[in-house]
Amino acid sequence: MTATAIAHPNVALVKYWGKQPEEADEARRENTPATPSLSIALSALATRTVVAAAEQDELRVNGRPATDARIAGLIAEMRRAWALPHISVTTCNDFPTSAGLASSASGFAALVTAIDGAFALGLSIRERSVWARRASASAARSVVGGFAALAPTGDDGEWASSAVLAKEAWPLEVVVAVVSEVAKGVPSNVGMEQSRRSSPFYRAWVESTRDDFEAARQAVVGRDFNALATVAEHSCFKMHAVMLATQPALVYWKAATLACIDAVRRLQDAGTSVFCTIDAGPQMKAVCGPGQAGAVADALAQVPGVLRVVRSGIGGAARCVEAGDADVG
Repeated sequence: MTATAIAHPNVALVKYWGKQPEEADEARRENTPATPSLSIALSALATRTVVAAAEQDELRVNGRPATDARIAGLIAEMRRAWALPHISVTTCNDFPTSAGLASSASGFAALVTAIDGAFALGLSIRERSVWARRASASAARSVVGGFAALAPTGDDGEWASSAVLAKEAWPLEVVVAVVSEVAKGVPSNVGMEQSRRSSPFYRAWVESTRDDFEAARQAVVGRDFNALATVAEHSCFKMHAVMLATQPALVYWKAATLACIDAVRRLQDAGTSVFCTIDAGPQMKAVCGPGQAGAVADALAQVPGVLRVVRSGIGGAARCVEAGDADVG
């Protein structure tokens, strides 16, 4: 009754920002997104989570005892479904936590996968995706890995992730420019609700994202880098426009974030196959066509304010591993 799971964070190319209107009603809350989204997982970053039966529920995050309402809530829901015992959870990220690098996505994907493995629940990947989504919508995509879509699926219309393209089918790379390792001031779930209630751009954002999702899905299936670059960058900047128009304004970028955007623009002007995207945080991710990541990493490493760059391939699905397995790539 123990299992170790690994999951990778993901970068949304078509962004998710906001929940269904009924999510404001606590009694009806299932963490259902307002819009579909599409992402790629990052093989170079990972969460490792160990779950075991215990005398009482315990949580350690990055080596320290912790409490987390969302983790406790998800475990309580799964316990009601399967009469699970008390659980010890030990989880660790090899990248900054709560800093715009999707640590909640990989964290909850790993947690659900480890619980499934430890207690032999026999969940399908779709079922694990649904459970992970209840705690963090982006976690549904990290369960699947590769190029993943989060949208209503199946005859029941349940929001779950599905594979759009296997990671091996289109070997894109991502260069992450880390400009801050400090946890962001406004968590994403809080910021989303503030935007829904106060941003004058929010309704247009929801409507336009449905079209962006289909355009990006077709670009991925057709391996059309230029088309994907166009829709992904537009989705990113529209989301941040919604954030900036929120009251109070949600400003996640740093000065170095803008400098990285300028660096990507210069690379594009020079003919490099690259585009930028930024989630709810200051870190910029540069998505690169095959063979382009080396030059992009070198350029971003020279930008003032960049602490370090991480070069990553496309990561796979969340999975259980042997406890001593050191390979998280």
